Amino acid sequence: MFEYVTVEDGMELGSLDAFRPFKCIVLISQEVSEEWQHKISTWLVASGCLYMMAWGHKCETWDDSVDFAHLEQSGWDVASDDQFVITTWHSDESLEDVFFFAKCIAQHPTVELEKLVVLDIGAADRREFLQTIFDRV
Repeated sequence: MFEYVTVEDGMELGSLDAFRPFKCIVLISQEVSEEWQHKISTWLVASGCLYMMAWGHKCETWDDSVDFAHLEQSGWDVASDDQFVITTWHSDESLEDVFFFAKCIAQHPTVELEKLVVLDIGAADRREFLQTIFDRV
């Protein structure tokens, strides 16, 4: 299942609870502040994201950001296996490779994640373009 959500820097964040638990590809096409990145990371973890894959502008910083959000929400304790959040970044891969990874490789060790949320951070709505890539891989 493919769900598409787009947000811009500073935009109000809606609910992702309907997708819980889920894996998420975070596509970063615009510069965001550290505060906004932290807010999105916290929102993802609180919403039930258990596997986050980042791709795009400074995607390597999202791995740590989501890890820290997870640690903050767990009170800096080691989470139980079914609450553990896995994070990866894909700076040297094509968008097609990231979608393949999400569909065929990204598996949580204890929770089946049937839903994939594509969180597109940027001004343009790319739902159709991204759906085409998702369907092709």
